[in-house]
Amino acid sequence: MYHSKINGLGFYVPNNIVTNDDLSKIMDTSDEWIQERTGIKERRHIIRGEDTTTSMGVKAAKIAIERSGLTNDEIDFIVFATISPDYYFPGPGVALQKELELKTIGALDIRNQCSGFIYALSVADQYIKTGMYKNILVVASELQSLGLDMTDRGRSVSVIFGDGAGAAIISRETDLTKGILSTHLHSEGEHAAELAVLAPGMGGRWITEIIADNDPNDESYYPVMNGQFVFKNAVVRFSEVINEGLQANNLEVSDIDLLIPHQANLRISQFIQQKFKLTDDQVFNNIQKYGNTTAASIPIALTEAWEQGKIKSGDTLVLAAFGSGFTWACAIIKW
Repeated sequence: MYHSKINGLGFYVPNNIVTNDDLSKIMDTSDEWIQERTGIKERRHIIRGEDTTTSMGVKAAKIAIERSGLTNDEIDFIVFATISPDYYFPGPGVALQKELELKTIGALDIRNQCSGFIYALSVADQYIKTGMYKNILVVASELQSLGLDMTDRGRSVSVIFGDGAGAAIISRETDLTKGILSTHLHSEGEHAAELAVLAPGMGGRWITEIIADNDPNDESYYPVMNGQFVFKNAVVRFSEVINEGLQANNLEVSDIDLLIPHQANLRISQFIQQKFKLTDDQVFNNIQKYGNTTAASIPIALTEAWEQGKIKSGDTLVLAAFGSGFTWACAIIKW
């Protein structure tokens, strides 16, 4: 039996900064309105033709691989989390394998939205714990800006999201007191339509129907979100899964050195921080700079926290996410 550890981290965000004031020029919104509701000041949007979901993932992965000290030939498997793949199919895992010129290793695509990175981390953890693989590349990348309704109609959703990618190398660890101690995954599909892109889909409206209708008022292929309902569920599920992870490892809230929540909304993070009575030094947020990058938000935040020296050997980290699906998840890590 082995544990798995994070052996290298990297992230990439586009250079193009889009401020709240920039958005106010193309839709009826304001810096004050956006910051009050989300905490976001700016986000990154790709410039069309310069980046894709795959290319951002490749850039993040190259940094993570270099920092791990491994060679490409030592990577045994790929797990790629995204809701914004380059193609409807195949998923971006195989495109990443090609661009990195990796061996013909397996590539698994994860579609668990905001919880995607923790789901991917859990999958990698299980493969390594059973001894099947030794080094796994986990990537989460999102290109959301091109799929948003950047008009007054879509402003409540479109101001939230940004583009970017994060990556981690997950490697075998023989010291069972270190590494990923446990992961905890949940879902509640009853509320799937409360935060979703409903079309195109085989179970609803497919492309042929959308084209045939040619309806300029069709919003089914833009993200929809019942914001208040999502918020109320998020704060409950965040708390539950964090407590579940702590209890599974006989830990107390006081043992948390750093909580890195999914960067969905700064108000959610602040609510959880207050509920668990954590200090500002115990919670890492960067949504102010990048917006909600969905599956990529935790690895981007994790990498930034590590780069800033906020994570040291022996620290207990809690990663937690909630999002569309509804899905939610937690990982407890001893660094």
